Amino acid sequence: MRVLFVTPECAPWVKTGGLGDVSGALPPALAALGHDVRVLIPAYSAFASLPGRRSVLHLTAREGWPAARIDSVAQSSGVTLLLLDCPELFVHPGGPYADAGGADHAQNARRFGFLARVAAWLASADTPWPAWQPDVLHGHDWTCGLAPFYLYLARLRGQATAASVTTVHNLAFQGRFWMADADMLGIAPAWRGIDGVEFWGDLSMLKAGLQFSDAITTVSPTYAREIQTEALGVGLHGVLRARADRLVGILNGVDTRVWNPRTDAYLAQRYDARDMRGKAACKAALQRECGLREDPAALLFGLVGRLTEQKGIDLVVQALPWLLAQGAQLAVLGQGEPVLQEALRAAAAAHPRQVSALIGFDEARAHRTEAGADVFLMPSRYEPCGLNQMYSQLYGTPPLVHATGGLADSVVDLDAGADAATGIVIPEATPGALLQGLRRAQDAFADPPLWRAVQRNGMRQRFGWEDSARQYDALYRRLRAA
Repeated sequence: MRVLFVTPECAPWVKTGGLGDVSGALPPALAALGHDVRVLIPAYSAFASLPGRRSVLHLTAREGWPAARIDSVAQSSGVTLLLLDCPELFVHPGGPYADAGGADHAQNARRFGFLARVAAWLASADTPWPAWQPDVLHGHDWTCGLAPFYLYLARLRGQATAASVTTVHNLAFQGRFWMADADMLGIAPAWRGIDGVEFWGDLSMLKAGLQFSDAITTVSPTYAREIQTEALGVGLHGVLRARADRLVGILNGVDTRVWNPRTDAYLAQRYDARDMRGKAACKAALQRECGLREDPAALLFGLVGRLTEQKGIDLVVQALPWLLAQGAQLAVLGQGEPVLQEALRAAAAAHPRQVSALIGFDEARAHRTEAGADVFLMPSRYEPCGLNQMYSQLYGTPPLVHATGGLADSVVDLDAGADAATGIVIPEATPGALLQGLRRAQDAFADPPLWRAVQRNGMRQRFGWEDSARQYDALYRRLRAA
């Protein structure tokens, strides 16, 4: 089948989180199943020097949208990148969503409305590129939410047969703009009500995707259930419950070509489940790199990610006195809310041999933290999928997680026993529950046969994209048949 994958980011070129990883790894897995997958993405400056880039389509200005060009870049993975080249919208200092100062781009509604409009054109009978028309248009998050809406309008006119899929990576990001932007986006008054794009008086691009897609997927089965509740539905739970028959959760995978301790070039020493001696060398190397006391007996906790309350980092800060009193260590890599950053910096300054806090991001350091830590901390209050808990298991670093979203779907608690456990699962994201989880981790670490079994169980998990890609393949085929 021909699949048009529409995304605002794609690793390794443009990435702010898990969406970039998914966009970089899922299309090749689908291509390996025989699909013709093309990834439509804005031509940010990160793509400026990409080799093999050639122009395949010129878009004239129409319907109030600017002129643009689409460049094609064939990848060795079998996937083709389609770069939407419109410098006035997509070439600016900063990231894909924010300017150099960290504020949202002023033109975000127009920028991502245009990306969605071009995607729908390519999937419709009035396509400017009739040589290639997709069977499925698969968009991601709010930035692509209007694509299924535009495609739905084309279908009403008898001009489209492609199916549409919207994947929700995080329901909290909803693409809310002033309803006054509807004119610029070409949304007629008839579609500006509660059954259209309206959300509490605003225009929500994500709601448009949820309302008009033929299928909605989330990045884990548990998250698909959670977002239909008031607690985690972020105001859209009613829409999702009404479309529950179109909603399915498919657990994300990880790119095992990149995340594999047997081949990882970032590590001090490589290892695998059969020979784990290299992990001790990685722990010692991480302790030296972080300025921590080099002690194989010290329980070393690792933490990589956004330093926010959503990730439960405030709970970790509250648990620091206990951790320090036990002689344990903590290696942190990430950035986020200033108050949490400063709390971790202060702890590192006061206890440099036990706490390290690198504020920022370093891909190599992330790999070394996954490999060198004994336990990976991820007590998120909610987590649509999460990838670090999967990386951790593959690296023999049992994760400590809260039973939510993809964490609940991918980590098996110690209570399952030495034959099945892969980590420590706490029932709620509270200080008391986290402290109990830390004590359980400490007790298990003090039992070497049990700990080795838990490590090896995690390293033998199948977290590659193959299984997830087959589930998407089945979904595409059901939609196409319908």
